[in-house]
Amino acid sequence: MLAFAGAVAVEYKAKGVRCNTVVPSVIDTPTNRAAQPDADTSRWVPPEDIATVIRFLAGEESAPTSGATIPVYGRA
Repeated sequence: MLAFAGAVAVEYKAKGVRCNTVVPSVIDTPTNRAAQPDADTSRWVPPEDIATVIRFLAGEESAPTSGATIPVYGRA
């Protein structure tokens, strides 16, 4: 997927298309909490944090960003 996103970024750059990859760690959802009841959830990523990164990438402030892989690993 990462190589595909990079290829799309290069192939469609001239047409103004940007393509980036967001790579989260474990997402903090009720389903994940139920599936892993004994897990340390302190580093799990809230869905809102992932949405913040995607919102940035969708906006004009990220216009020069294409072909990037953005890890979202949670808060320290």
